[in-house]
Amino acid sequence: MSNDRPTADELRQGLTVEIVQGDQDVESTDREPIIGEIGTIYGDEPEGPQVELKSGVVGHVQSIVHDESSTRG
Repeated sequence: MSNDRPTADELRQGLTVEIVQGDQDVESTDREPIIGEIGTIYGDEPEGPQVELKSGVVGHVQSIVHDESSTRG
């Protein structure tokens, strides 16, 4: 239940995001998020930008997943 969702303009192919499928309640606390890389961006909707992941799953973006393991120190 966040207003911090990215917009479609902030997304790009290959970006790793957390989505909720269209048949799930985006406000539900017991939903199962799906994490994957964006394949196609369809556009903004009230539930969040709709995308298709490279795996073929379609849903609404809830957040961008920041991969901290790619940072070397």
